[in-house]
Amino acid sequence: MTPPVRIAQLSCGPDYSGVQQEINEAAAAVNGEIFFPDVALKDITRDFASFGLDVRSPDLKLAISRAKALVDGRVDADAVFIATCFRCAEAAIVRNELRRYIHEHSKLPVVSYSFTERTTAGTLLTRMEALTTIARRRALLARETQQGITLGLDSGSATTKAVVMKDNRIIGTGWQPTTEVMKSADEVITHALKEAGIKREEIQAVGTTGYGRFLVGKTIHADLIQEELTVNSKGAVYLADRQHGPATVIDIGGMDNKAISVMDGIPGTFTMGGICAVASGRFLEMTAKRLGVEITELGPLAMKGIGRRVPMNSYCIVFGTQSLVNALATGSTREDVAAAACHSVAEQVFEQQLQEVDIKEPVIMVGGTSLIEGLVFAMGELLKVKIVVPPYSQYIGAVGSALLASGFIKDD
Repeated sequence: MTPPVRIAQLSCGPDYSGVQQEINEAAAAVNGEIFFPDVALKDITRDFASFGLDVRSPDLKLAISRAKALVDGRVDADAVFIATCFRCAEAAIVRNELRRYIHEHSKLPVVSYSFTERTTAGTLLTRMEALTTIARRRALLARETQQGITLGLDSGSATTKAVVMKDNRIIGTGWQPTTEVMKSADEVITHALKEAGIKREEIQAVGTTGYGRFLVGKTIHADLIQEELTVNSKGAVYLADRQHGPATVIDIGGMDNKAISVMDGIPGTFTMGGICAVASGRFLEMTAKRLGVEITELGPLAMKGIGRRVPMNSYCIVFGTQSLVNALATGSTREDVAAAACHSVAEQVFEQQLQEVDIKEPVIMVGGTSLIEGLVFAMGELLKVKIVVPPYSQYIGAVGSALLASGFIKDD
């Protein structure tokens, strides 16, 4: 039996809020084991003084000392999970500083999370899965080329995508909105195989990712069933030809967003989620519908407008939509409204996700929303960098799955 991945927890408050049991359950579900690094009182006093961050909470002082013990090698771990209550400003500062400190001074994968009393094991599952994957499969994630004939499938919340790869080239693709999970998966696979001129029995390995990965993976007997954080980051640096050195991957999805710091093709720190759908591709779909254009037309329309002319309530999809309606009713142009919607999504991703990772160039945008040029432009303006959108960026999860699946091809 594979030994569990040892996940060091640095936290403040999960016991008081009843969330600790949920953290333990999420880790156990992916064969992870939560533990709290052992430190002595004299270590806490010394480590807190040397870290240079003045905080009042004893629990946060303890978390700082535990982080120092991990970095200094006094405590062994495979990964790190940092968790603090979202209501505490002091805890947010410490959480961010510890995440950065561990990432810069060790090779431990780390994820930080601000929890509420309603945080469940299901909410944490993808994050824990990514942590254990990075710790357990570093050699697989270091793969730089695809070999043989493989199929990758991304069963996402909004769309289902498939890619067929042969000897490091994409030779077939399939894409359609997600309706019934298996029906959508079968249809995109059929399309990708037909485009590739490949029969199903010729496929040597299969990888699945996305929300429907377990159902699809089990049904089609996938060799690799992987969460989207590691798959998307691998696919992004592969397509952008940035597999060496640092990179930042941004994936604004239909329901949630992902921001990932990558080093030499392997994720280091990452975050996902969002306060509301106003910070996702779903809001842009609603905007396009309200403006009477296809989602593919929203980007060029936004490039002709000036977003700052339209005041936006950015934190709620209901009020955000109301802002758009009010703007149109008072004479704002469709171009300005489109630009404002793109800026709103970029701004919320910046505030909600990008504060939790270290932004290092190149910044690579992937997923279907990366094809909305108004959104890419808005994100580049906020970050003051040139955004890289690689070819096949909308198939990112399927490409990453096909790439990594080639590691499971059996030698004849």
